[in-house]
Amino acid sequence: MDFKDYYAILGVPRTATDEDLKKAFRKLARQFHPDVAKDKRNAEEKFKEINEAYEVLDDPQKRQQYDTLGARWKEGGGAPSASRRRTRRPAGQGQPQEDFEFNFGGSTGFSDFFEQFFGQRSRRGPTADVDPLSSGSRGPARGKDIEGDILVTLREVVKGSERTLSLQRTDPRTGDVQVQTLKVRIPAGVSDSQTIRVRGKGGEGHGGGATGDLLLHVRLAADPDFRVQGADLHYDLVLAPWNAVLGSTETVPTLTGRIAVKIPAGSQSGQALRIRGHGLPTTDDASKGDLYVSIVLRTPSQVTAEEQALWEKLRSLSSGKGE
Repeated sequence: MDFKDYYAILGVPRTATDEDLKKAFRKLARQFHPDVAKDKRNAEEKFKEINEAYEVLDDPQKRQQYDTLGARWKEGGGAPSASRRRTRRPAGQGQPQEDFEFNFGGSTGFSDFFEQFFGQRSRRGPTADVDPLSSGSRGPARGKDIEGDILVTLREVVKGSERTLSLQRTDPRTGDVQVQTLKVRIPAGVSDSQTIRVRGKGGEGHGGGATGDLLLHVRLAADPDFRVQGADLHYDLVLAPWNAVLGSTETVPTLTGRIAVKIPAGSQSGQALRIRGHGLPTTDDASKGDLYVSIVLRTPSQVTAEEQALWEKLRSLSSGKGE
């Protein structure tokens, strides 16, 4: 298991501020987002790596833990990797128990390093059954379920998708390795921490027992544009002060394309405009959340002599109005 240099992954120094981290993540996430990248396979791995680095460094507690860990990371403890699970087949008819190791490939969860030190998750959401397969007859010893995380983008939540994963199974008695390619459907409306159950792809049963299932725990990927709160999305719209004062029409992104949003005259920094129905769908797609466009005022860092004179004139005319 290799150490992950999250600062190097994002291309920032260890002294990077929260704003530095956000800028670096947004730039890289837009570049390697699987929905727009030409080389999707490499982009998915890079996007996952960027998300992993940002999840740790953007969280003050995790960042402090990571910085303290440093070169002493091998001395730490942690849970087994979510992308490498061992499952035990129950004994039956006098047969001993046997351990099987399963390794995942494709766009699954974060690295072994992350899962060992940061990946313990205290909650799980509901389970969605997808791609049901024949589970066979129930016997005295059903095969164990195997588990892993899967990274899902917000656009996949809206539209759903089909993901190709590889499942490697090692026989402990012979050392033989079998690799199986799986097509897994990500249903539209899936939510963070929800579990996708792929029937019949877990550990083998014994003595006529049914095969276990593959359980994929959804981890929503951080997005360069949106923050997620339940089914609602939040987007920061950087606005020039004159457009806030006079009002304007701005185009903002959504998960299905860009839309025009009217900014009322006299808008204040921090004010949020609600765009109904442009959030995330629910599991049954019966309703959608909303998009909240938050106004962030940004003044010019440099002005010309003419602009400065106009600002001075505006200050004299508006004296006392902003108090």
